Amino acid sequence: MKLVYFAWIREKIGKTEEYLDLPEDILTVRDLIFYLREQDEAYANALAIPELIRVAVDHTHAQHDQLILGANEIALFPPMTGG
Repeated sequence: MKLVYFAWIREKIGKTEEYLDLPEDILTVRDLIFYLREQDEAYANALAIPELIRVAVDHTHAQHDQLILGANEIALFPPMTGG
């Protein structure tokens, strides 16, 4: 699965994107965020407050309880601000 990171999430993780083979028990966006947080300190810092993380599954905004089975791409980004 392709993961894409934006803004300060990208900066803290140090990657723009990556491809991962996720364990079978990662079923939802929330599962993915908590799985990533366990990978190393950079992910833990970037995803420390999960409720701040916005997500798009295959280019469509998604809630944290959305299933990700069969998704091709998941993007993680911080809240949008106007200006």
